[in-house]
Amino acid sequence: MAEDVEELLERAARRQAPLEDLRALRLALQAVPRAAVHALLAHRHLGALFALLGSSDREQVSACVSILECLLPALDPLYMIQNLREELQKGLFHPDDSVKILTISQVGRIVENSDAVTEILNSPELLRQIINCIGGEKIAVAKEAIKSLSRIAQKREGLEALFVSSLLSDLKNVMATSDIVRYRVYELIVEISSVSADSLNYCANSGLISELIGELTGDDVLVRATCIEMVTLLAHTPHGRQYLAQQGVIDKISNIIIGAESDPFSGFYLPGFVKFFGNLAVVDSPQQICEQYPVFVEKVFEMAESHDPTMIGVAVDTLGILGSNVEGKQVLQKTRSRFQNLLKRIGHQARNAPTELRLRCLDAISSLLYLPPEQQTEDLLRMTESWFTSLSSQPLELFRSISTQPFPDLHCGALRVFTAIANQPWAQKLMLDSPGFVEYIVDRSVEPDKASKDAKYELVKALVNSKTIAEIFGNQYYLRLRAYLHEGPYYVKAVSTTAVEGAE
Repeated sequence: MAEDVEELLERAARRQAPLEDLRALRLALQAVPRAAVHALLAHRHLGALFALLGSSDREQVSACVSILECLLPALDPLYMIQNLREELQKGLFHPDDSVKILTISQVGRIVENSDAVTEILNSPELLRQIINCIGGEKIAVAKEAIKSLSRIAQKREGLEALFVSSLLSDLKNVMATSDIVRYRVYELIVEISSVSADSLNYCANSGLISELIGELTGDDVLVRATCIEMVTLLAHTPHGRQYLAQQGVIDKISNIIIGAESDPFSGFYLPGFVKFFGNLAVVDSPQQICEQYPVFVEKVFEMAESHDPTMIGVAVDTLGILGSNVEGKQVLQKTRSRFQNLLKRIGHQARNAPTELRLRCLDAISSLLYLPPEQQTEDLLRMTESWFTSLSSQPLELFRSISTQPFPDLHCGALRVFTAIANQPWAQKLMLDSPGFVEYIVDRSVEPDKASKDAKYELVKALVNSKTIAEIFGNQYYLRLRAYLHEGPYYVKAVSTTAVEGAE
């Protein structure tokens, strides 16, 4: 087979390969190991195949792309950029998207290599064409270009090339292509800014972050909704948060939430703005954020108390994020009866809302009720128990009824609620006192699919690993749970059969 490949490559190099030969080469390459391909490959073969991409025959172009997809990964990235620079550049200009995707994916390999990426930095025309690829119609090409440029910008020389040279003008020119392309460039800028404070400074000095913030606080409600997602990503890093605070952006977002009361179009952007503060509270300090921006907590409660399923969903998600750590739980507890009443509404939604909202409620409840063993003080255990009882008049039965419904997502969501409280003594006592509940936990027959079996196994694991389980459940049940854990999530008990003469 290797001999066939060599002969067909030679024919291609001599420009004597008709379409049938290219098809045969494509098939032959699939049966030859990459190491063997590398041994057969010469520069003239690659040059010829790249030249054949210039044909107007789409079948020929398609065959050459498939062949190069097999050949190029066998090449060292440094060799490729040193010897195929022109071919790569032409590939990025090619009108056929499959050629662009092939080429940009190889550029991706080159920028992953610390030696080869330096060569790209010395190729301004190639960099310019990568930037232009952000404006391509094919999202796969644009995404790969963003990924490559982001990788290039991890070196100081890359930051210099992109932001302190004529390439910055190219970046701004490509932004003018359309709204969608402009947001792609913002996505790139946020990705680069998130790497380090130094990267953020380069992006800020380019003026592009100011443009993003200007659009975020501008009058176009749809643009606001898109930009807030990117600013939220920027806020995930300490240096990003510091920059946003110094520029007064967090205060501006808070003021927009306050002004949303009188804006009939606030529904477009409000969910994103509330999520921004929810994420900020988790990565920073929930107490500090909620005290500094009380409008955030107030708005979350208002949304959760509304009748708009979209707003309820965002509020429930945000409460789940906020209450995912102890400090956030304590912030919510300070609102006392208002939060207790809200929990009752969330419990009602978990039972009666459309499926997607029910799932979001179940996930939020799991997040709110979970307490790591090392944080299980008497006060916090009393708090989670009171929250659980606020969800419904019979909360354990509520989630048990959800867990027996024939919908795998809801079934697993309810099991995750049980898993969240499984290591808390008050919950273990409730489980033990509920008739048939422990039998339900160790009954494998009620789990119809892999996801359900995995979710049940996590529940059993949480119970067995609890320090109080043996004392509360007693030896008999404890040993059954341990046996379940030992047997694994997919254990099936062997059933012996006896042959009976005359039986069919």
